[in-house]
Amino acid sequence: MTRRTVRLAHVLSSTALAAGALLATAACAQEDGREAGAAGISASPAAARQQTESPTGSPTGSPSGSPTGTLTESGAETALITAADIEDDWTQVKDTEAENWHDGLLIGKVDVSDFLSAKTDAADCQRLMDSLFDDDLLGKPSGANALRGFTEGDSRLLYQVAAYDRTDVQDSLDWMAELPQECDQFTMTENGEKRTVQVTESSLPSVGDAREGLRVTVRGPVDGTEATLTLDVAAVRVGDNAITVTAGGTDGDEDDSVRSAVQLGTQRLQDVLAGKSPAASPSQFD
Repeated sequence: MTRRTVRLAHVLSSTALAAGALLATAACAQEDGREAGAAGISASPAAARQQTESPTGSPTGSPSGSPTGTLTESGAETALITAADIEDDWTQVKDTEAENWHDGLLIGKVDVSDFLSAKTDAADCQRLMDSLFDDDLLGKPSGANALRGFTEGDSRLLYQVAAYDRTDVQDSLDWMAELPQECDQFTMTENGEKRTVQVTESSLPSVGDAREGLRVTVRGPVDGTEATLTLDVAAVRVGDNAITVTAGGTDGDEDDSVRSAVQLGTQRLQDVLAGKSPAASPSQFD
């Protein structure tokens, strides 16, 4: 990837380090879609019949059955969460700001010598770090795609709604599930500097058709100063669509905010796919 050749000093200066840790590669819109028509849904002929049926091909099943509408660009935008949907005092940022989020601590080459099954496991760990930098944890969307960014202190939260091929997105979730074992701890090197990476599993609310959560911690020097970047990452599949949440920074733990985003964001996406207007944002998060 050509961006990986950017010097660390340019990617993450001392000032940028204090600003946190997320990245984004797509634009988002700010439409709430208060009417079912504004939700941007193209319902399939069998949608009404299938809304109460469990989807086929799901290894975990769905607590309530997946709606079967086709996600459109306007529907993806309507399904995006707002600052009121997540814990703590998050502030939504401009599209252009979220598009340019990058963190130099995610850049580096995984040390193959850290692994017993070097070729397989090291490649998966490299894919993880690269996808976090590129913001394509589940691969490239095959259809509609919308993204929104938030900041709170030195932390950032990136939220994405997108349509995928079901087989591809489920394969990506299965891959995520193996990472806490395959990539428990390893080393990356960039410009002669070593960084230690730890990957652990995190729990998520039982929503959607399948879900995976991770915490990724990266420790290493930035401009001569030791820094620790902590990212909480979650992905939830709803039919052929998915939400992805990545939150964190040098402030650390954002697990509560990620869980809130997953809980309420999944419901918003399900409402949109069912041709409904998502419920108003909750007021209990003050």
